[in-house]
Amino acid sequence: MNTTGFKKSKVEFQDMFYQVPKSVGADTGRNLLPTGIQVGSGTQVVATSKVFTQGQVNRTDEQLDVAIVGEGFFAVTDRNGETLYTQDGGLKRGADGQLMTSQGMILEPGISFPGEANSVVISETGTISFLRDSELISTVNLELYRFNNPSGLAALGGNLFRETSASGTPSSGNPGTETFGTIRQGFLENSNVNIVQEMVNMIVAQRAYEINSKSIQTSDQMMQQIGQIKR
Repeated sequence: MNTTGFKKSKVEFQDMFYQVPKSVGADTGRNLLPTGIQVGSGTQVVATSKVFTQGQVNRTDEQLDVAIVGEGFFAVTDRNGETLYTQDGGLKRGADGQLMTSQGMILEPGISFPGEANSVVISETGTISFLRDSELISTVNLELYRFNNPSGLAALGGNLFRETSASGTPSSGNPGTETFGTIRQGFLENSNVNIVQEMVNMIVAQRAYEINSKSIQTSDQMMQQIGQIKR
């Protein structure tokens, strides 16, 4: 719940193979059966997918903290040169001036903090302005990336995702244009997990388990009493 940029997952189920001792509409020699016998084999998990809804955006007042309000990912490069994607906007200034994540991954496109700059202003459209005592030194544009199927991204941990054939190739653009979200400086996007809703779901699941357990126990007691009456 307290992980910046964390996205919750949902589990999807489907029923399994059915045994059909007697088919619907089978010919008995005299007539056709209106119903048949289908014995299910239970259910199974078929997918776990990330839910990329917007998390709550909280103010931090840190110059290099940025939150995406709307759709989009930041692109970062790991030590092997692979491009990964994240919505964790807690940026840091590296030893060589490059902007990077808390894990040391370089923000794309490679953005370097000028040595003479002592402050930075990031607009909603992704324009990063480096200043020295309110004097503009240089500007650079921050890009966002989006996928046709973000649920198809491979989760790697550390709030990082990898492109897959299911997610499709990313399209890039400036914040605030087309379907891309805007940037808010001095804010971070929190997890989209709703603790109240999760607690309610847990209580409902627990009570459902208790009801089923009591039902089995009551049925067993009834069968036991019937067996005693027969004797």
